[in-house]
Amino acid sequence: MAGRVRSESKEEMSNNSRGEILIVDDDAMSRKILAGLLVSAGYNCRECENGAKALETIHTEQPSLLLLDLDMPRLNGDEVLKRLRSDKDPAVAQIPTIMLTGHGSEESEVRCLKAGADDFVTKPINAAVLRARIETQLRLRSMRIQLESQNDELEEWRGNLERDLAAARLTQQSLIPQTPPTFPGWQVAAWYHPVIQVGGDIYGWLSLKDGRILFWIADAIGHGAAAALLTTLAKLLFHHGSAEHHTPAGVMKAVNHDFRRILGAHSFMTAMCAAVDLSTGRTSVVGAGHPPLLIAHHGSNTESVPSVAPPLGLMEHPQFTEAIVDIEQGDTFLLYTDGLFGGPKGQRLRFDPKRLEKMLDSAEPNPEALLSGILRQVAPENDKNAFPDDVTALAVRRMG
Repeated sequence: MAGRVRSESKEEMSNNSRGEILIVDDDAMSRKILAGLLVSAGYNCRECENGAKALETIHTEQPSLLLLDLDMPRLNGDEVLKRLRSDKDPAVAQIPTIMLTGHGSEESEVRCLKAGADDFVTKPINAAVLRARIETQLRLRSMRIQLESQNDELEEWRGNLERDLAAARLTQQSLIPQTPPTFPGWQVAAWYHPVIQVGGDIYGWLSLKDGRILFWIADAIGHGAAAALLTTLAKLLFHHGSAEHHTPAGVMKAVNHDFRRILGAHSFMTAMCAAVDLSTGRTSVVGAGHPPLLIAHHGSNTESVPSVAPPLGLMEHPQFTEAIVDIEQGDTFLLYTDGLFGGPKGQRLRFDPKRLEKMLDSAEPNPEALLSGILRQVAPENDKNAFPDDVTALAVRRMG
């Protein structure tokens, strides 16, 4: 449809956000005037005389922006735009489109916007207004393309991260004991659940030179792959320490020394270990910044053995003091990480060692049942994903 374009000098036209513009108008003179104006401003332009030809051209070579006349014979502008917006190719469907209309009424504006136009310009066209709206749409297009590119990069990064975490999970699973040990007269049960694929908790058991069994647990600072790497280091250090020392205090001292030597003071972990004489039940306990070891005495009260030393890695020469306890027949002791009493997500009432101590039920038939009872109370809905932190627990019972 015919229309006039008020001229603007080339110096006044912006040189930003240049792109190829497809002009679709059934009036040859209007197309020529628009094309001349835009080319002089530094744009590349193509022209189409009707809607059908425009659809064919767009699918052959997509423009950066579409100037589309609203009123054209046979296939008018809003029909063309509706087809574009429903195209299966997102690049085609999202082409920025400014509708050109000779009607300044609200009805015409609504018609343009309902068809999917990003903007519209009323004829006779003001060159400054047209330029500003073209620049705006091209900038928005550039931002959208950049965002899509960043999203693609983010998706690729996420995929790589998931693969790395999957590999780290397999590695960590090989370090976490899969089945409890079998000791005559004793039962052992464990529960381990990282907050994501990998976690910062680890536990195990080792034979000391004097024949005692050292049950140990550690909780590295942080979550994810970095914390998982620290658990790998922790297992190596505990194994190395137990090979050279026959007391839990000596083992902890060796672990602290090597941990600090490797990482300096840049990281730390809490730990608790208990060296058990399987024949007598006499147990030596040492904690380093870790939640207290809990003991459920058979048919009696519960007992708490707190950590005295600071977390491993904080101090160069901490004092590791052993607490001596007797595990009688039917007694169960519990090693755990603080994720167990952290409380489920969204729960106002947080658990703590004192409340956890009250949950210990020495009447449970075995340590596995005791752990299950605690977990039912801590997470009543049995939702493992409710915990905001890694959760690990190790229960050891001397059979009656």
